[in-house]
Amino acid sequence: MSIPADPDRTLPDPNSPAQPVPPEPDDPEVRSVAEEPVRAAPSSARSSALVAAGILLSRIAGLVRARVFAGFFGTSPFADVFNAGMRMPNVLQNMLGEGTLSASFIPVYSELLHEGKKEEAGRVAGAIFALLFAVAGALALIGVALAPVLVPVFVPGFDQARRDLTIEITRILFPMTAILVLSAWSLGILNSHRHFFLPYVAPVFWNGAMIATLLAFGGRMELDRLVVAMAWGALAGGLLQFAVQLPGVLKLERSLKLSWGTRLQGVKDAVRNAGPAVMGRGVVQISGYMDIVLASFLATGAVATLQYAQMLYLLPISLFGMSVAAAELPELSRHRGGVGGDEILRARASGGLERIAFYVIPSFVAFVALGDMVVGGLYQSGEFGRGETLVVYATLAAFAVGLLATTASRMLSSTFFALRDTRTPARYAMMRVGLSIVLAIVLMLQFEGITLGRLGVTIPGGLFSELRLGGQPLGPVGLALGGGIAAWVEWALLKRALHRRIGKVGGRVPQLVRMFIAAGAGAAAAWGVRLLLPDDLLPLIAAVFVLGTYGVVYFAVAGVFGLEQSDAVFRRVKGMLRRG
Repeated sequence: MSIPADPDRTLPDPNSPAQPVPPEPDDPEVRSVAEEPVRAAPSSARSSALVAAGILLSRIAGLVRARVFAGFFGTSPFADVFNAGMRMPNVLQNMLGEGTLSASFIPVYSELLHEGKKEEAGRVAGAIFALLFAVAGALALIGVALAPVLVPVFVPGFDQARRDLTIEITRILFPMTAILVLSAWSLGILNSHRHFFLPYVAPVFWNGAMIATLLAFGGRMELDRLVVAMAWGALAGGLLQFAVQLPGVLKLERSLKLSWGTRLQGVKDAVRNAGPAVMGRGVVQISGYMDIVLASFLATGAVATLQYAQMLYLLPISLFGMSVAAAELPELSRHRGGVGGDEILRARASGGLERIAFYVIPSFVAFVALGDMVVGGLYQSGEFGRGETLVVYATLAAFAVGLLATTASRMLSSTFFALRDTRTPARYAMMRVGLSIVLAIVLMLQFEGITLGRLGVTIPGGLFSELRLGGQPLGPVGLALGGGIAAWVEWALLKRALHRRIGKVGGRVPQLVRMFIAAGAGAAAAWGVRLLLPDDLLPLIAAVFVLGTYGVVYFAVAGVFGLEQSDAVFRRVKGMLRRG
């Protein structure tokens, strides 16, 4: 394959719609015209705040669910079973749900609304719903039928008892994920109409149904039956999550017409762009499943350890990376190809990356420097003791290596989606997944040896195999570290490709340095408070004091540095106090 001679330019994609040629920037009249949309473009700060608020509430509900779950199951075999069972059906939600619809449906639908083509937008939305209903429903039925075949493939290290129980709950959870795909369609409609809070707070109902199930039946069932009851609670929660969004969708999209309208141009565009997006999401799923496959060969509890750490790791990704990227996507899509369009995209993408960094940098520092307080405060109770806290903390710190890269990649990918380019993010996602699998295997073996039970083969551990935390081996740490390193490779490739497409995009280096200094000051202050606390204080109470100090000092130092994001937070707080 030939490479263009000029590294700052790329050849056009023959499969993409023709893009208008931007005027020369050297003309001062053109520059003034191009600069005007940048100033006039509405800020998405309020929208991203609504997304973040919705996600925060849903994540709080998820963390409450995780704490209740940990109290009942700890890192027992039943915890492994439920977490493995949840991952397999989730292939539908992740391949056809929010990620794919954000890449394919939202840009097309938002552009039609922006152009005033409401009737056509309603027909496109109805046709996409019909396609999703048919495809997701068919795949769910196939998953239910083939569960006895799929489970041994994805968790080959499970013994027969765990395997049989995983098959049982997987058959319940496949229909749940088909319903959640339709919930993601609702999210796409609401987001495109700039209604952000409801779709992101809707998962509270999903988590609430599982919490209610555990509290209602936890004291009356054996653990093997309780894990099945929780699967039924998850199915009921999926129905609730979709149902609470539907009235809002029907109110906003009065032109909605359900049909098999595959000949509509908007549907064709969405389906064409969905192909690469599905492939990209598919390889990400392969990576997730490889983690489960590999973890199933490690010591009992490794699968649950990964899931506990991932829940915390995904929190800042969802709150900050997803919220900003989701709020920006409809706005970016509206400015595709217009006069000054590339400049608007650069300005919005760079601003989004800086807003993400303001919150993700302190999250990274907290996970590394104070992660055991985070894990202990959330999970440490009942069957989840100090030993489990330490090994989950180490796994969380390994995941955190790629935290900033992963969240930034969300914003970069959204910019590509707005440009109707789903191929580039998909291609780099494939490269990241391939690299992460290789690194995960190599690093896992450095931290823990594995035994391939069916083959009777034992592969000894490497350099760090003798390390233990709380008496537990650290194989999950190697798995997490491989993914973190690979995330930086994906970020570098996306950033380079976007630079070629629209110009340089990124946060200002001096601002990022100030954020790291502020986070370091917060961590130092938090450790000072930690050393003053009594050793017998409950982990949750200790975490409130230590992490509260960390957050206050970070925002205070950021304010002294004059960081825009900190000033905006202080203004909102002052406004709330005045109104109160």
